[in-house]
Amino acid sequence: MKNLIKKALLLSLSGILTLGVVGCSGQTTNSVDNTASKKPSESTETTVSEEVEPSTLDQDVWIVGLDDSFAPMGFRDEKGEIVGFDVDLAKAFGEKFGKEIKFQPIDWSMKESELSAGNIDFIWNGYTITEERKEKVNFSNPYLNNQQVIVTLAGSDIKTKADLEGKSVGAQSQSSAVTAMEKEADLYKSFKGSKAVTFEDNNQALMDLEAGRIDAVVADEILLRYYIALKGAEKYAVLEEHFGDEEYGVGMRKSDQRMVDAFNTAYAELKADGTLKAISENWFSEDITN
Repeated sequence: MKNLIKKALLLSLSGILTLGVVGCSGQTTNSVDNTASKKPSESTETTVSEEVEPSTLDQDVWIVGLDDSFAPMGFRDEKGEIVGFDVDLAKAFGEKFGKEIKFQPIDWSMKESELSAGNIDFIWNGYTITEERKEKVNFSNPYLNNQQVIVTLAGSDIKTKADLEGKSVGAQSQSSAVTAMEKEADLYKSFKGSKAVTFEDNNQALMDLEAGRIDAVVADEILLRYYIALKGAEKYAVLEEHFGDEEYGVGMRKSDQRMVDAFNTAYAELKADGTLKAISENWFSEDITN
């Protein structure tokens, strides 16, 4: 009997040990299987793809914002069509990039707002590069040099900048002419009314000059030289002194560096192949591009 009991105990212990080994083996196998069967999507590590900022470069149509009375850069001819140096330049870029160009006349004082709101894609119309504007837009490389000059009627007693004291001086509202004058604060405050008389556009300022309602106009040299040539140089006098040198650039959205880089590259190529020279000679009888 004792022998039978011993055998029974040995068999029981052997069964328990076997079950324990099998149980442990099963747990190990399950653990390995679970790990091996994990899909990549179940990983705790995620890969974040880099998002590319939208760019005007990706659009099929480019909208150019301009003041349509700013001859010879962008203005309406006798047929009412928008023409000008900057207009031809924009068309040349459109052809190079394979884009449709549309010209949108805007309130020039609202140009940066129009750009940031997405109503236009470029500010391209004798747009002077300034530090203040650089805070709002991204500029192309400069393509033309300019000055803010002073024009009066022939025979005026205004011969120097100092002679503007107490006089009515006109300029386009929100233009670089106003900014340039404001930098010479003492002189600016000495004008009649302690500031410039501003107009919606330069044509209105020049009409008031011709009518004797103001004494002088400060504006872009490129515009004034063109205007005077059309109206008759004998009617006007341009002072030797001016309100500073400046450069024109094309304004693009602050975030759109891709467009700026592509624009600058294309400009260099159009300069090299003679396209810019031909456009400039058509409007100015010489190549004045940078």
